[in-house]
Amino acid sequence: MAGHTHRQLAVLRAAAAGHVEMTCSREPHLYVDGLACCDPTLGHQLAGLLAPEPAAPRGPGLRVPAVLTAAGRAALAPAAA
Repeated sequence: MAGHTHRQLAVLRAAAAGHVEMTCSREPHLYVDGLACCDPTLGHQLAGLLAPEPAAPRGPGLRVPAVLTAAGRAALAPAAA
């Protein structure tokens, strides 16, 4: 787990499965299966591990699919072992 909480890893796994959206904002808000994430700081905590889908249209406050970055995939690798 190397420094990541169970909640953070669960959101990363959900993002890997295509279930997470994030807002395009300085403090991104996360949505899992369309529902707002209960931890408003989680988007900030996962900065660098999640990113907006590159092909998605962007604009202030828009919700776009969240994808794992290389660092996000690496964070999940030990959890799978």
